[in-house]
Amino acid sequence: MDVDWDDEDGALRALGTVVETGRGSLPFALVHGEALVVAASWALGEAGVTLVDVGTEWAALVEAGEPLVLHDALCPMTPADFLRACLERAVERDTVVVGTRPVTDTVKETSGGYVGATVDRAGLVVVTSPVVLPASVVARLDGLPSTDFVELVEDLRAQFPVELADAPPSARRVASEDDVRLLEALTTPG
Repeated sequence: MDVDWDDEDGALRALGTVVETGRGSLPFALVHGEALVVAASWALGEAGVTLVDVGTEWAALVEAGEPLVLHDALCPMTPADFLRACLERAVERDTVVVGTRPVTDTVKETSGGYVGATVDRAGLVVVTSPVVLPASVVARLDGLPSTDFVELVEDLRAQFPVELADAPPSARRVASEDDVRLLEALTTPG
């Protein structure tokens, strides 16, 4: 199917949603005075993505014939230009693109309750945001297999080509209020 992804202004069209499902109340914590989910929504809008509700019927997304950008509410300070670059890459290469961060913590193996060898971090990444589905992938799915990004990427990788994109430090995923305070200290309000 030959689709023109550009609108009349030459901008790439895409739909997107901020995923907060299964993330407890943390998406409503404040970073720079705004809820994480609001900051993440703002970034999608700044990237030129048309926001749709996470509850939008999948058939409507398929019918739109546009790529879908899934942005994790727990990665609220992901820069709009990174989201946009991932979208452009997904469309250009017709592949799923996933934002990741390198693992920087020391990772150890355990056995029988004892700490063992150090795991080489060179091949380890943390899934962050976004997960961008080109229109061809949206059309072939019956819906999202999961809103947990790690599970989602595993499911998508079993069916489609998936490329990882090195996310900037501000795109880190938060898991606690302490993480939010650290992220706030490392970033400036948009």
